[in-house]
Amino acid sequence: MTAVIDVSSRTQGRWKPRDVWCALAGVVSLVLAVGAASTVDVPVNSDLGLVGVLPYPFWAGLLILNVAFVVALRGDAAGPARRPVMMWLLVVLVLVLFGTAAFVTDVPRGEVAFRHLGIADALSRIQGIDPDIDAYFNWPGFFALLATVLKATGLDPVAVALWAPVFNMGLWLAALNVLTRYLTHDPRRRWLVLWLFCLGNWQDQDYLSPQAFGFFLYLVVIALVLGPLAAQPPKFLGFGREDLAAWWLGRAPAELRPGHRVSALAVTLLLVIVICASHQLTPFLVLITVTALTLSGRVWPSRLPLIIGIVLALWLVYPASAYLAGNPPLAEGGLLAAIDANVVDRVTGTAGHVLVVQLRVFLTLVLWALATAGAVRDWRRGRLDIRVVLLAVTPLLLFPVQLYGGEMLIRVSLFALPFIALQACSILLPPDDSTSTHPSPRAAGGLALICFLLAVLTVTGRFGNAQYDVFTDSEIAAVAEVKRLAPPGAMIISAATPTPWRSEAYLEHRYRTMDNMCESDLSTATCGPLVYEEARENQEGAIVLLTRSSESSLVLRGVSSASGFAELETWLSKQDGVELVFSNADARAYRVTP
Repeated sequence: MTAVIDVSSRTQGRWKPRDVWCALAGVVSLVLAVGAASTVDVPVNSDLGLVGVLPYPFWAGLLILNVAFVVALRGDAAGPARRPVMMWLLVVLVLVLFGTAAFVTDVPRGEVAFRHLGIADALSRIQGIDPDIDAYFNWPGFFALLATVLKATGLDPVAVALWAPVFNMGLWLAALNVLTRYLTHDPRRRWLVLWLFCLGNWQDQDYLSPQAFGFFLYLVVIALVLGPLAAQPPKFLGFGREDLAAWWLGRAPAELRPGHRVSALAVTLLLVIVICASHQLTPFLVLITVTALTLSGRVWPSRLPLIIGIVLALWLVYPASAYLAGNPPLAEGGLLAAIDANVVDRVTGTAGHVLVVQLRVFLTLVLWALATAGAVRDWRRGRLDIRVVLLAVTPLLLFPVQLYGGEMLIRVSLFALPFIALQACSILLPPDDSTSTHPSPRAAGGLALICFLLAVLTVTGRFGNAQYDVFTDSEIAAVAEVKRLAPPGAMIISAATPTPWRSEAYLEHRYRTMDNMCESDLSTATCGPLVYEEARENQEGAIVLLTRSSESSLVLRGVSSASGFAELETWLSKQDGVELVFSNADARAYRVTP
């Protein structure tokens, strides 16, 4: 009898051929995608970004990967494929979607990553924190942590910034995996949530930033609130005063061990403090989501929203008071203004750029439509989870409150995405009360097609700005030379924000951009004299740095034209006290003497 049991156990522990083939498919897709991405030449000269230059093996690898995942997710009557297989496929997806740029070039994408390295470097060199420097020094938590980690480990800052999207996505998925365990017990649904979260993540907020760090902590806080700090409310009887009082008083803690609840509460409050010290937007999202969950009776410590509000208010009144004094949080807002800044103003520029923006909106609408259909199905079956609905919807409350530089809709969609993905699973997978939760071959084929199309849209949305946010070695060399040429206190002027600068000497120079100085009117008659006079008035002089990426961003977004910008440069180069001091294939630098 013992021998029979041992043989049976070993048989069950063996890998099934399906699992092996799915794992091998993941290897093939990774090889195809990485090999294809590594052949892309920089600079990217397509208005569509990387999607316009990635060779077909990349898309073949992406298709194979999504088919392999759906086959593994479908599994058999016992459930999806083995956990190592599902994890491997998820790792491959993260590398393909979020590491593509790192296989194209060894230079981090986007100017912001370089700027954040510069802020961390500045914090490591100064004594104390001066909130009057700029907004970042009013929320220095993330940068202090980054500076400490870089100093303690000796890691190359550029390499950290290059692979930050992959690392941050790994953190997000780990937190989301824990969080979803409190919202569903279906293993297929948990794996599909993680997959859809990756496929819908076009927002490109996973770079080296306080937002990426804050979003990870946000997911951890929500996991704590839904887990050890959760409450089990009684049946809701109505909105009468007595009914509401009885319902509220009838709540019971989901975690029966007081010590665990106290520990979870202490960790939650510590994380809230760190979030308040690191990012200006995330604390408000924590506050409104926790408040919504508390009012729904799903949070046991009912005064938690009040405590979070007090911590947030104290940070705004004291450490962040220097910034808020000149930037009132509600000075810009309103639904119409938010729509203009977040939607209308972005749908401008070249035809390719406008198409990329439209596809981003389309991808978001598709995910929300799937989630809505899933919510309707759950509601009809009496299985709608109010927690998921609240977590998906409450971030929208911030949309009309603050413009946030035209990025509020991007941030709102990011914070809603995990729960939109979870709700979408209700329409993409068989319902829990069906005769079988094992998807049919036809349903699996439809799911694979949907996942592949979402993946194509995500690659398009994430890397649609590659023409100006993927920098060349020549641009990096130009920035290094400008840093050498510019004396302390000199003004460094670039055409636009997409410039790989400020990673060092963050506090030594004044950094300006032409599109900001000229308020997006870059005509020679208007912008030329403004830039020239301001550069001449700076006591230490100025360096005007014109890079391929900054010029491309102006043209792509419709702010200027190639001929118009060339005319502006020609005019500037002929003025008194202006001389060309550096030039290469992708940049020119002009010294302007005071």
